[in-house]
Amino acid sequence: MTELTESQLKARKRLLEDFEFYAKHCVKIRTKKGKITNLVLNRVQKRFVASIIDQQLRTGRVRFVVLKARQQGLSTVISAWQYWWLSQRKAQKGLVMAHEGESTTTLFDMYKRIHDNVPDIVRPSTKYSSRSELVFDKLDSALRVATAGGRGVARGETLTVAHLSEVAFWPPAFANTNFNGLVQAIPEEDGTAIFLESTAQGVTGKFYEMYQNAVRRDHLWNGYEVFFSAWVESEEYRETAPADFVRTPEEDSIAVTALKLYDIVVDNAQLYWRRKKVATNGLDLFKQEYPLTADEAFLSTGRPIFDNELITNQMAKGLRQVVTQMAVEETFDHKTNKPLPLRVLNEHPRGELKVYHPRVDGEVYVIGADVGMGLRQGIKGKKDGDPSVAQILDSQMRQVAVWRGLCHPDVFAKILETLGYHYNSALVIPERNNHGLVTCVALRNANYPYLYTDQVEGTLEPDKDTIKLGFFTSEATKPLIIDKLRALQREGEIEINDETTLKEMMTFVVNESGKMEAEAGTHDDTVMALALAAHAHEGKWKPVEVTDEFYVDAI
Repeated sequence: MTELTESQLKARKRLLEDFEFYAKHCVKIRTKKGKITNLVLNRVQKRFVASIIDQQLRTGRVRFVVLKARQQGLSTVISAWQYWWLSQRKAQKGLVMAHEGESTTTLFDMYKRIHDNVPDIVRPSTKYSSRSELVFDKLDSALRVATAGGRGVARGETLTVAHLSEVAFWPPAFANTNFNGLVQAIPEEDGTAIFLESTAQGVTGKFYEMYQNAVRRDHLWNGYEVFFSAWVESEEYRETAPADFVRTPEEDSIAVTALKLYDIVVDNAQLYWRRKKVATNGLDLFKQEYPLTADEAFLSTGRPIFDNELITNQMAKGLRQVVTQMAVEETFDHKTNKPLPLRVLNEHPRGELKVYHPRVDGEVYVIGADVGMGLRQGIKGKKDGDPSVAQILDSQMRQVAVWRGLCHPDVFAKILETLGYHYNSALVIPERNNHGLVTCVALRNANYPYLYTDQVEGTLEPDKDTIKLGFFTSEATKPLIIDKLRALQREGEIEINDETTLKEMMTFVVNESGKMEAEAGTHDDTVMALALAAHAHEGKWKPVEVTDEFYVDAI
């Protein structure tokens, strides 16, 4: 072997440490026009590589959920980065997995093209190369490809890096059963990397779940970070606009959003390209494949009931911040140390009640309640459950607070009683279906005086009505309350501040059989509770200020 000169050693060291330099000089790719050329990173790719470097420096490892627009080169740059990492280091094991066989083959061909065209100075010795594996024998490193849905994928293996492509399109059964085992094949050690990348496909499935977890970063955060790329970041998405091109109000709004979120000045050529794409493919498909924001990408696969564009715009502008969080807590007899019937609301940083407007003395409130099953033992002893929700509206139809948590229906009655008295003896309207009947009966037995009752006609005694507790949701009554909420949202008559509520509204759809329900894999607890509160609400009103002159004039 010829000994390297000092300048060659410096170049070799930089190729090992500087991926962008390596990509420019060593990686060959096939362009959209069918030409083979060196990989010079575009704006999106540069930003992504910078994010990788930043995360490595902060945490020692790489964990990304990548939500992308179509054909921005992110799959390419991940493939190039993973090849660079595996081919320049010892004892590494990489996996590439796509949603279907054709895509897996395309990705592996990309790796093969890189390997076959790298300069000799950086090409590792290869023991064998098949249609599914590259083995670098002297490095004791390897790259394997597989298709989601195959049996025994990564079973019993220890990986160091993984590129999981188009995860939103993986077979649901495979994703739900094998995904956790797959990512657990990569230890939580420095020098490891996992990339989950995909365009969006609805608001269900493993990719959506992982993305939402990465965004929330709550106490159950999985350690992944989000990388999102908007279509306006790709300079090639443009077409010369005609001289008489005039922007629509929607296009003006896109330009404002791009400048605010990404510091990008959108020109007419970009908007004209978008206009033609929308005319060809439809607005919904365009937003899914070429999103401007992440929320825009995750479109419902059913027919949305609520105006999702209004919701997306509202969330993009920013929501009202939580004033405080509160928890319903028991009180105790100091002598016997036994719990008393009375419960109280106390401020708590992790309380289930999120307050958006402070309670006002003399204000009139309505509380809508969706009753869940509560906490239960899940698979392998894991605790999960169906949450209960209380939505609280004031006289101006503002969402002032939301309680959401896991508890049994009888306990939820005590929580509703506490909330009711706290909010000036509010009218409480629980759903009485299934577990809700337990809550309704418990509220009645507690003598809560402002419990909503249904008056049902057509009983056995013709001239009498039967009074029933709570609200019964049926195929006949559900559209009535949902349609009212939809109209209130559309007309801007209701103020909704809670992010969970808004996101559940986006996934509340009419399915193929015409039923109104939450899309598969999502919840509708907050939607139903809000619809109940809106149903019982008498509409916006303002108290009349009574003065002495009022009484004088009345005499």
